[in-house]
Amino acid sequence: MKTSDPLKHEFVEYIPSDLKEGTIYVSIPFATVVHKCCCGCGNEVVTPLSPTDWKLVFDGVSISLDPSIGNWSFACKSHYFIRHNKIVWASQWSQEQIDAGRAYDRHQKDRHYGLSPTAETQESREMVESKEKRSFWQKLIRWLSR
Repeated sequence: MKTSDPLKHEFVEYIPSDLKEGTIYVSIPFATVVHKCCCGCGNEVVTPLSPTDWKLVFDGVSISLDPSIGNWSFACKSHYFIRHNKIVWASQWSQEQIDAGRAYDRHQKDRHYGLSPTAETQESREMVESKEKRSFWQKLIRWLSR
């Protein structure tokens, strides 16, 4: 699929077993959005909808997903946003950034669900805190380099 082509979306109850390239399937009953990776590798991307995962916005015409989709477990390691049925490519992440992002996600889930800290979540917190300790200029440079 050409990355400039708009994506299509379909609201379905059940996700079909044969996914069409360039189509995003939204199952509200199962709070799940599924599509083929936008890089063209053919991998199936599953984005669960929940307070600690992705959020879906439907404006009556198009859909957007938030946050970005980072396919860190795939060989392609593609990273993009879906905004108004369009692919917006994001910067590639280093393994350190991927690890910090995963730790941050675990930390946010634990916080949301009120879980007590474990060694793993303590490590996650430390990674998050070290990420937050970056200076304003480091954050600005990182943001500008995206």
